[in-house]
Amino acid sequence: MAVGVDLKVVVLVGGVGGAKLAHGLAQILQPEQLTVIVNTGDDLWYHGLRVCPDLDTVMYTLAGLVDKTFGWGLAGDTRHTLEALQRYGVDAWFGVGDQDLATHLLRTEWWHKGVPLTEITQRLTQALGIGCRVLPMCDAPVATKVQTIEHGELDFQTYFVKLRWQPTVTALRLDGIEAATISLEARAAIDTADVILFGPSNPWLSIAPILAVPGMKNALMAREIPRVAVTPIVEGNALKGPASKIMKELEYEVSAAAVARYYGDVVNGFVYDERDATLEIDTPHTMMMDTIMQTENDRAVLARQVLDWIVEWKNHVRLGNNSG
Repeated sequence: MAVGVDLKVVVLVGGVGGAKLAHGLAQILQPEQLTVIVNTGDDLWYHGLRVCPDLDTVMYTLAGLVDKTFGWGLAGDTRHTLEALQRYGVDAWFGVGDQDLATHLLRTEWWHKGVPLTEITQRLTQALGIGCRVLPMCDAPVATKVQTIEHGELDFQTYFVKLRWQPTVTALRLDGIEAATISLEARAAIDTADVILFGPSNPWLSIAPILAVPGMKNALMAREIPRVAVTPIVEGNALKGPASKIMKELEYEVSAAAVARYYGDVVNGFVYDERDATLEIDTPHTMMMDTIMQTENDRAVLARQVLDWIVEWKNHVRLGNNSG
């Protein structure tokens, strides 16, 4: 245990970077103190199975089962089923492992029985011994669509996996977002949180879909508490994935400062990397740290430092000093 016993933390994440911070937080907080809200805009139907890549990455990471080389999938998994599909002439471009299929089979079975995704995720995480609460951003199916110069509009995983995020992005759209709503569980977690964190995930592909869920942004901004984003950009580059490429294509400056400006007043605190010490960040409260998480211990160290800084900030505010 690291920080105040009563400190309740909600962290918004998607993908490998966000999963790492969630794991760091899980190492230093009691399970009941942590709620992880995960992007589901990446979800897809694959050969009749409901696959939730970001949820699964977070789940496998928290359970200690993730493939540490890739940061996603299950360690030691095989792909005999995909190889069999290829024998039938199927272009099996999406890398689902044999053990991974068990997750998708159960999720799909429950999905067709009408079980909400929030409940499905709770069943899976409990079975894997994950103590903290992991919530999808909503129960309704939402699909990120990527408008590109070369191929027109693409399903997200076609863009991200099949085409290895090489097409030039001109716009992003969330199909089905109008029918979505913030879940009772997510709202309750936000309403009782002491801290809201935005993981070092792609702001456009991972965090924006969460914020777009009707009711989500209002619930977050209604809380007069620290709402802190951790940068995914260090020295003008994304630590993983296409964030910096997308920023260029959407005509943003590729920097942590641009990420802070993109989030705007939905955050009131921003953590950026010490390698970017010369940057000017236009957010009320800022802090420089070593944000690169190369080891599991690095994750816990960063999580501890972020929360320790937030506790100090909250104490200053309580004493009437509003400086960052």
